[in-house]
Amino acid sequence: MFDALHTRNYRLWASGQIVSLIGTWMQRIAQDWLVLTLSDGNAVAVGIVMALQFGPTLVLSVWGGVLADRYDKRRLLMGTQAAAAVFGLVLALLDVGGVVALWHVYVLALLLGCSSAVDAPVRQSFTIEMVGPERLPNAIGLNSMTFNLARIVGPAIAGVAITAVGTGWVFLANAVSFAAVFAGLAAMRTDELFRVERAPRRSGQVREGFRYVLGRRDLCVVLATVSVVSTFGINFPLALSVITRNTFGRGADAYGLLSTVLAVGTLIGATVAARRRGTPGLRLFVTSAIVFGVFETAAGLAPAFWAVAVLLIPAGLVQLTFSTVAMNILQATVPSDMRGRVMGIYMLCFLGGTPIGSPILGWAADVLDPRAPLVLGGLVSVVGGVVAAVAVARGVGSVRPESGAPDPQKNQPISG
Repeated sequence: MFDALHTRNYRLWASGQIVSLIGTWMQRIAQDWLVLTLSDGNAVAVGIVMALQFGPTLVLSVWGGVLADRYDKRRLLMGTQAAAAVFGLVLALLDVGGVVALWHVYVLALLLGCSSAVDAPVRQSFTIEMVGPERLPNAIGLNSMTFNLARIVGPAIAGVAITAVGTGWVFLANAVSFAAVFAGLAAMRTDELFRVERAPRRSGQVREGFRYVLGRRDLCVVLATVSVVSTFGINFPLALSVITRNTFGRGADAYGLLSTVLAVGTLIGATVAARRRGTPGLRLFVTSAIVFGVFETAAGLAPAFWAVAVLLIPAGLVQLTFSTVAMNILQATVPSDMRGRVMGIYMLCFLGGTPIGSPILGWAADVLDPRAPLVLGGLVSVVGGVVAAVAVARGVGSVRPESGAPDPQKNQPISG
């Protein structure tokens, strides 16, 4: 299960990530709660701040993939992590100083979104350079385990800390946490990285990335389904904060509890993913999309707080299966000099729909019912999974490595 940790550079990365991600999850909980407080419980305001934070993905994620294909990914990551730390520190100082306003949160969420939009494809495509093609599936699973362990610890700490000392000190803790991942990147031995061929600098590289994806029907199915499910189904910060406050009348500690319970499910799913060998197929991908939608819908319809919490565990497990299978298919079956752009397009699909889905679901929560984001998100995910299943049944084809990609069955080294 921990095979990738035999690589020193990956151990440094994972150690720094767990600290930084705990801080990130603390900030996410605190930010949502601060917005609800400043807006007097307005779900649309939460949707707007999420739209601003994830909106830059629509423009910048593919360009981040171009940068990842052209330049040193380690140095790029040091830059994006430093920028995120600065934005978190500014929000902390405004909040602790008692002068924070809703527009401050909007602006800083937009700036953080710009940094994250560039960071995500670089970070995802950097994994294979740390561990090599043989350990890539295991490293993807361990990345998810790290992310979701932080997702358990971070919200739990945030829920208690917000009640005890306020949101401002939570933002400050997050800003400090970035030092861990920055130190890990700085301490890496660059001569031990698995170097891959970089794309030459030339015009039209963004279009080239989209043309490549459109020429692969298996990738089109994966990315289209990811776009639908993530836009409406994977909107838990909005859905859980609203249902906690406006349906069950509970506080930040209860919101932190629901986020932690969801993360328990995703951590279980990550543990299963870390044991997986080889590249999974499209059938597992579409099945996980459908099952995730069923559990999310059930959670939205659950009559009691504890019932929602229980149903979030299997929902989180299947959500993690869905995302890691997509990640494995994309990373393991594309050429090395195209991987950054493909991951940029993946992040565009995974996060780019949030500016559309979040305001819609926030409006539905205010006008229809606070449960609407979970119910509608689950139903849309089921429909998206069924459509993808029909496409697979009609012969889209199985996932396959391209020329220059590591063969997931033979574990061949990357060649340009």
